[in-house]
This record gives sequence, structure tokens and C-alpha cells, in this order.
Amino acid sequence: MGSLAVALRHGAGALELELSDAQISALLDYIALIQKWTRVYNLTAVRDPEEMLTHHVLDSLAVVAPLRGQLQSMGLDESIRLLDVGAGAGLPGVVLAICCPTMVVHCVDTVAKKAAFIQQAAVSLKLPLLSGIHARVESLTDPYSVVTSRAFASLADFTLWSKGALAEQGVWMAMKGKNPEAEVAQLPADVAVFHVEPLAVPGLGAERCIVWMRKAPKLA
Repeated sequence: MGSLAVALRHGAGALELELSDAQISALLDYIALIQKWTRVYNLTAVRDPEEMLTHHVLDSLAVVAPLRGQLQSMGLDESIRLLDVGAGAGLPGVVLAICCPTMVVHCVDTVAKKAAFIQQAAVSLKLPLLSGIHARVESLTDPYSVVTSRAFASLADFTLWSKGALAEQGVWMAMKGKNPEAEVAQLPADVAVFHVEPLAVPGLGAERCIVWMRKAPKLA
């Protein structure tokens, strides 16, 4: 077993995630795929595979358990529709598709090459419920139970642009660095933050959190 595989297993263990050998292999293949495409299309500024593991894959794996907990509290299983906005190289969308194989994961990006990369990842990694969509998120109107983003835009812009894609009882899952209190203060009255959840990413000495939001109930 290579050092990257050992580090991945160790990181998953620290996050209390049970990953199968097939899932470990898929995540390692995904890192290799990002490396290959980045040489030509500049998908990510991170080039070193070990750094990619920490900053991209483990960072995305850190949201799997919180997402499962949130779905459980909503009375849902993992067979939901999730939209990853401004997905870039597919973080966290591709990682979630690998870890939650019954979840329909759509990754939307305005850059055609990035959407094409997601499509290639879906084929290469045998993830039939994963799709890349080349579009502006504002144009999507089919409902998703969870709409997520990672380092995409301000909370106000993220929620405004993706509001049409969020199911009525759905939730936004915004992955952020440190607690974005100033951004939360800028949110409109029709968006309600119901939890800011701190994350600990193995091997990453930086603050991370999820800002959980939903549509605020309409006043009578």
C-alpha cells in the first residue's frame, strides 16, 4: 500500500468514516485524475498529491458525517439529490458521490472544461449518479434537497444564485474557512442560518466550518 493510501485511511479513520477498499481506490484514482487534467486545464492550484489529499480530499471527506447527520435529522436517507455549485474539480461533489453511492450528485460550473472533467470522473470512477453540468446555477430549477458549495462565493451570493434549485424543505451546506460572521450578517431576511458546525480536517492546520442554512419561513 502506498503512502498516499496509508494517509487516506488514517485520515478517514480520524474522521470516523468507514471506507471500503473500493472507495479508497476510487479516491486515489480521483486524485490521479485531477493531477492528469490539471497539467492541461489548470483545474486546481494545488499540484502535489499529498497536499491534494489534505487540502481537497480530506477537506471534502470532513463533511460526509455532518451531512449524514443532517439528512437523518430531516428524516431522509442518502438517496437524495445534491447540487455542488461552482464545483471546479468536483470538491466536494465527487468525494460525496464516492462515499454516498445512492446519492444523485450534480456538479454545476460555468467553465465548460470543469463540467467536462466531472463527466470524465463519473465515467472513469464508475459513478453513474454523478453528473457535470455546464451552466449558471441561476438557470437550474429542478429541486435539490441539499445545495452545497466550497470556497465559491459569499453566503449572500451563493444563496441568492442557487435559491431556485433548493427544494422547499431543503438545506444549504456552505463549506467555509473560519466562522464567516460578517457574511452571515449580510444574509437577507429570507435565508436562515440554523447551525455553524466547526470541522477538524486531519493534517490541515486551518479552521474549517459548515454554515447550514434554509429558506426562512414566510411571514403570514
